[in-house]
Amino acid sequence: MNAQLRDFHADTSPLAVHGLAHGYEGSNVLTGVDLALAPGSVLGLIGRNGAGKSTLIRAMLGLLRPLAGEARVFGEPAHALPDAAKARLAYVPQQPEALAWLSAAQMLDYVGRFYPRWDEAFARNTLARWSIPANKLLAKLSPGERQRVDLIRALASQPDLLLLDEPAAALDPVARRELLREVALRAGEAGTTVLFSTHIVSDLERVASEVAFLHRGRLLIHCGVDETKEHYARLWLPARLSAAAPAQALSRRRHEDGSVSLVVERDASGHWPEAAHLPGARLDALGLEDLFVEIAE
Repeated sequence: MNAQLRDFHADTSPLAVHGLAHGYEGSNVLTGVDLALAPGSVLGLIGRNGAGKSTLIRAMLGLLRPLAGEARVFGEPAHALPDAAKARLAYVPQQPEALAWLSAAQMLDYVGRFYPRWDEAFARNTLARWSIPANKLLAKLSPGERQRVDLIRALASQPDLLLLDEPAAALDPVARRELLREVALRAGEAGTTVLFSTHIVSDLERVASEVAFLHRGRLLIHCGVDETKEHYARLWLPARLSAAAPAQALSRRRHEDGSVSLVVERDASGHWPEAAHLPGARLDALGLEDLFVEIAE
């Protein structure tokens, strides 16, 4: 296991998992997931609701014990992180609920005492800039306001590693753009490594340098955002060529007229499947959103 993790750069990655598998009540949620974040990268973890994104993030942080595999944070086992490592990371769950009996200002003041690089001015100024009442109890804030307070908490700690689970789920379009701008700014200026999960492709395209596509508990794609158009395409084969469809494809559809469409990728040498060169075959470029829809449907 350790040798495999070294091969997967777990020793240098701020966050890495190898062979991660988990399930609930006999149902598989994650199946053999391998993923390592490059230092300073912004990775968008994309997938439909129920794809396993939240479970993967929680397992990555040691908040749950996977049934198989291993997760490491800053090279340390995720389930046994020392306090020094914990102070270098920040996590925002999809539905923040902790410390709801405190006001926004009280929560930020309390939590800030645990982080050596806490940016008090940023926390105070961002509360005001986002028009969040500092003295209102967290429990009485709207879901969007509550999520923004938790985002302020995460960003104010100036983490080396930042994990956001559907950070824009409860935000309106203007607030989403403000959030993404802050994430991009922090990552660019401080070199923070960021992982955020989403099912909103446009959010991912604005800030992510890499994309990982989780589908039914399996990691199907992990590459640079700009590389998806070069590496993946839709291959359409008329009915008379359907038997030539490659066995390996990210998705496969058979249409009423007998034709077949598949999402295919280039091989290690940069070549498309042989069927793409047959007379009558058609290869269509896919944008990131089209790629997501083709595979997820």
